[in-house]
Amino acid sequence: MTSHSNNDIKLFRATVGPIKRIKNNRVIHQTERPKPLLRQRWKDDQHVLEDMFSADFGAEQLEADTEDSLSYARTGVQHGIMRKLRRGQYSIEAELDMHGMTVAIAKPMLAEFLYHAQRMGKRCVKIIHGKGYRSPNQQPILKARINNWLRRSDAVVAFNSARQIDGGTGAVYVLIKQQR
Repeated sequence: MTSHSNNDIKLFRATVGPIKRIKNNRVIHQTERPKPLLRQRWKDDQHVLEDMFSADFGAEQLEADTEDSLSYARTGVQHGIMRKLRRGQYSIEAELDMHGMTVAIAKPMLAEFLYHAQRMGKRCVKIIHGKGYRSPNQQPILKARINNWLRRSDAVVAFNSARQIDGGTGAVYVLIKQQR
């Protein structure tokens, strides 16, 4: 920080000349500070996630075969992106293993996982739902639910069953929508 000498100050005042304060009544002073946007968005996102996962589906909508491959893409997703997703060509940046979870536990766990993945800027994640071999009638319970939940999530751009080496029809690769 530099200090100004008295000569500099006198020279400035002589150059500028006399000054006159201007009263401006056009300024609008806010009486209340706005709430932080990030916290408000988080509350909005939490509300959306709760709404998104609140609906229950009938058994007829939740049937899925152990070997059925899952695939979904929002309108506008290019075929090349889906091809790369099917081939496992995106780096898996996070993983959620849901083996042994009940639907009541899996629902909020998936919502939280997707929320954090999107907030952290993850592009591709893997969700392991299992094939249902240890479920009653050896039918996958979570697989069909996850299929529906992911389709309804605003955070999800596309998903596809994983390659055999990554879990096959017992797991899905999920592309996450990037925030701007």
